[in-house]
Amino acid sequence: MPTPEFLVRIRERAGTELMMLPSVGGCVFDEHGRLLLALHTDIWAMPGGILEPDERPAEAVVRELREETGLEVAVRGLIGVSGGPNFRHTYANGDRVAYMTAFYGCEIVGGSLRPDGEEIADAVFFAPDELPGLRLAPWMPEVAPLAYAWWETAAYRSGATVGENV
Repeated sequence: MPTPEFLVRIRERAGTELMMLPSVGGCVFDEHGRLLLALHTDIWAMPGGILEPDERPAEAVVRELREETGLEVAVRGLIGVSGGPNFRHTYANGDRVAYMTAFYGCEIVGGSLRPDGEEIADAVFFAPDELPGLRLAPWMPEVAPLAYAWWETAAYRSGATVGENV
């Protein structure tokens, strides 16, 4: 999906200045405990994206997973919120961003895995021992262990869901 219109309008005034953006990441697992990663250009990371105005984070992760991967998911837990130097990025056009990302554990409840071809070129489930051979986003070494640990103890197996304001 192209840059949201509200962000385009802000960028018209701010230029390429560093902007702090709230975002979400979806930690989706298959039945074997492998984590879904999306190929963004040449970097593997969890699928996700920025929040739109008035959007709740849990709603954003459901929307982003649907748009990018074709999967319908239910949010089953908040794994954590991360930010810092590894979450900074400069885009090819010079726009600089620093993301603060809420990572959610999600369960597949429908749809079929099909990368959108715009934001992601591929989507594959990976076991923890398969990650070292991949070109990963700089924040993945911080977040991936938390995601795998969450899956090992996940409450979603009992059918629990998180509140809508998360």
